[in-house]
Amino acid sequence: MQPSRHKCLFASLALLVFLLLAPRAPAESLTITTTPPGATVEIEGIIVGTTPYKVDYPGGYFHKTKTVFGERLEHPITVRIYKSGYLPHEINLTQGPFEWTALNGKNHGHYWLMKTNQLQVTLEQSSAVFSGAPRATTAGVSVELRPESHSPPLPELTVERVVEMASPAVVKLRVGRGWGTGFLITGTGVIATNAHVAEGVESLIAVFANGKELLAKIVYVDTNFDLAMVKVEGHDFPYLPLADLSEVHTGQTVIAIGDPDQGMQNTVTKGIVSAVGTDKHAGGGTWIQTDAAINPGNSGGPLLDLHGEVLGINTQRAFFSEEATPRPLQGISRALSATDVIQVLRRFYPETAATHIKQADTKQTVAASSGTGNVLVASDPVGAGIWVDGKFVGQTPSTIPLPVGPHRVEVKAAGVQIWSRDLDVLKDSQITLHPVLASSP
Repeated sequence: MQPSRHKCLFASLALLVFLLLAPRAPAESLTITTTPPGATVEIEGIIVGTTPYKVDYPGGYFHKTKTVFGERLEHPITVRIYKSGYLPHEINLTQGPFEWTALNGKNHGHYWLMKTNQLQVTLEQSSAVFSGAPRATTAGVSVELRPESHSPPLPELTVERVVEMASPAVVKLRVGRGWGTGFLITGTGVIATNAHVAEGVESLIAVFANGKELLAKIVYVDTNFDLAMVKVEGHDFPYLPLADLSEVHTGQTVIAIGDPDQGMQNTVTKGIVSAVGTDKHAGGGTWIQTDAAINPGNSGGPLLDLHGEVLGINTQRAFFSEEATPRPLQGISRALSATDVIQVLRRFYPETAATHIKQADTKQTVAASSGTGNVLVASDPVGAGIWVDGKFVGQTPSTIPLPVGPHRVEVKAAGVQIWSRDLDVLKDSQITLHPVLASSP
């Protein structure tokens, strides 16, 4: 047995020497430059600097390591590059996953490799793409994002009339063998859709209801909100107005239009608004839950109210129970609120003034302000309704973007006393409210 022990000891020492002397890939640098320079660089949600930007990574991030003991990149990396007045870029820096196997042949894992060590991005001025005049609705008053104007509230329409008016502005977005849905938000060809519809490509084919096909260039992607915008060349396109959260009410009728798998183009489904608020399962932003059927291929299509205005962008997601054996949940679909889209559009239409509505001498007036702040409203119990300046805006917990200035926030639920608070919202402020609702006497 003694010789065997010596052999084991020798083998262990040999392995140790091998590990110590095994060549390791030297560090390499990733360099990011832009034209023009001075753009902000954000890696995995963290701002790390401005262009030109340089960062060192282990060599194993760029090349497959020669041994299983080398350093590996164990997750994909996304960089976001943006500069005021220019279109942002969100770029996946990695390729993979690839599989590695340990020396024992049993342990396995995945790794990613950097695509390049030199990233050069030419930024395009946003004014060259985001032209035209998107239209939003705040508390029933129509507001052109550029220039600002207002008109009387729209009347409620029949479902048939809403579909007739909206369908020409809804497009099928085709990429390879896959597809999604989008809808025009300006007469100059800007189309809103989901980020996952446009993920990994630079362009798609937009198929209109009349069969016409146009090349659509991807101009904006935000994976946190699952929001993207693409652009087709042309003018005088039919487009849909956007309604903010003050127009959303639990129980109201909503209509979804899109291109579901195995369905016909511009398929229509109808349901109600089931709930409104933030949702950790869906992503950032404020979400509208509906029981209107949303299927694969519907992603990116509009969720409309009976005024023919867009309340949100439909997102096809599979929801399952949290039981030991998960079961698919029925009647739960999600749409990113149009308010989040409006906030994004304000980045590209700098003349836009945030608006809010107040009652004064029985007349509605539009008060313009510069900038917005965020108000997080949670409550105990959760699920209470939130009213801002007399308008329903969602359910707790929710983060509500509000224009600068005074506001009155009310939180209401059945069987409890109404909670209210007057706020003065400052530009870029973050306010948290957490009322504990007392039972009615």
